[in-house]
Amino acid sequence: MPFAKITGQGLFAIACSVALLWGCLIGEQAMLHHAASERVKAFREMERLQRKLRPAPANSPLPLTVRRPTVAAA
Repeated sequence: MPFAKITGQGLFAIACSVALLWGCLIGEQAMLHHAASERVKAFREMERLQRKLRPAPANSPLPLTVRRPTVAAA
């Protein structure tokens, strides 16, 4: 003898709750995967910037050139 019956609306509510729970779990896993890949990208970018910021030797100075104004006859 059944103690209580579940109505169609109750079954629908349970199905929606289960679907929402699975959606949240799948969404959480997707966000964790995305965050891990972004973390790897950030560390690689930091390493690249650290390699790029090494001081480079300065070029030798250019020889001094004297510029004389050009005079044109009118």
